Amino acid sequence: GSDSTYAHGNGYQETGGGHHRDGMLYLGARASLADALPLHIAPRWFSSHSGFKCPICSKSVASDEMEMHFIMCLSKPRLSYNDDVLTKDAGECVICLDELLQGDTIARLPCLCIYHKSCIDSWFEVNRSCPEHPSD
Repeated sequence: GSDSTYAHGNGYQETGGGHHRDGMLYLGARASLADALPLHIAPRWFSSHSGFKCPICSKSVASDEMEMHFIMCLSKPRLSYNDDVLTKDAGECVICLDELLQGDTIARLPCLCIYHKSCIDSWFEVNRSCPEHPSD
């Protein structure tokens, strides 16, 4: 019918919203740190010849050092940046691939790369470095 509440086969009812757990792993009491990272990062973790690729800093890490590396990486402060409003168009934001236009609020990193402020804020939720200079 036209009712926006519907029952799923598992017996739960849901009203018109989305699933809150989709696409994200949640940290249980004894879960490892890796389980808290977004699922879309997971496929990039493993590379055939170097073991593990850290989704935060992109460095290759031996699998037995993974947990310690995560803790170190996640405890590092993210890069700071200055916000600014563009006075002229400045090319493409490599995060969203849209143009950086006059009047946009941007973030300027210490390496002088610039991005939309909202794009770099989202990027910093899962990374601690510049998208174009991951080893800095």
